Amino acid sequence: MGARRTLAAVAILAVAGGAAVYGSYLFSENAGPSYATGRCTASLDGETSTLTAEQAGNAALIAAASQRLGLPARGATIGIATAMQESSLVNIDHGDRDSVGLFQQRPSQGWGSVAEIMDPYYSTDTFYEALVEVDGWQDMEVTVAAQTVQRSAFPDAYATREAAARLWASALRGYSGALAIDCDVDAGEGTTAAALIARLDADFGEGAYRVRRLAVGEEEVWLDVMPAGDDAAAGDAVAAWLVAVSGAESVEAVVNGARGWERGVGESDVEAPADAVGVAVRLLRTPAA
Repeated sequence: MGARRTLAAVAILAVAGGAAVYGSYLFSENAGPSYATGRCTASLDGETSTLTAEQAGNAALIAAASQRLGLPARGATIGIATAMQESSLVNIDHGDRDSVGLFQQRPSQGWGSVAEIMDPYYSTDTFYEALVEVDGWQDMEVTVAAQTVQRSAFPDAYATREAAARLWASALRGYSGALAIDCDVDAGEGTTAAALIARLDADFGEGAYRVRRLAVGEEEVWLDVMPAGDDAAAGDAVAAWLVAVSGAESVEAVVNGARGWERGVGESDVEAPADAVGVAVRLLRTPAA
């Protein structure tokens, strides 16, 4: 979907009875402002959870870190639930007393400097490092595991986030199907293949995915993203991740097997280049890329 396109289908989010309901509308990009909601939804077995694009991007980072560190999907659920409760999945620079960041960690309690904690990769990794030191954490209730690490004044609050966190963790770890996340976001600023690979390596670990260029156009580039290992869920995980970070990373379309997603359309019959073998992703190029 290039900048020259004048018509786009936009999903308008409505909430009825707790479920996300979408309708499609056509508008002219030259006639008025975007109607993108800026929201992302994870779905599984009729259940949904909706976040802002910023929150979804942070959930994607937390889930990818659990994969990079070799933790089971339950680790992602605990991490996402904790950040939902502590910061609403927003990397904030304030909080109770000296708490900052996604997990509201406190420099005075030995979590690191403010600058370190405000780095979402550092704060996520230090959370997981503390979690795996908890004996039996995998068998604990989510709220108990989170509280053991966080020592919150509200120890039962994490339980209220568990259902939503489980939906996001399942989707982002590749256990909810080929494309279990849908985002309705505006176009990004444009990017390069190198920039997307750098983000993949930062989130999942260097070499976790192999990327090759499939096709380059005046405004777009197609890439093929292939898991380096034999984890069957890794392909679905990166497909969900690509949609979750689509606004920030200028992702225009994702094709995972028979399932496709396109910005401004949602689920789509968009076709990948014929030589794609992994998860195909179409990026909006920067003018000089």
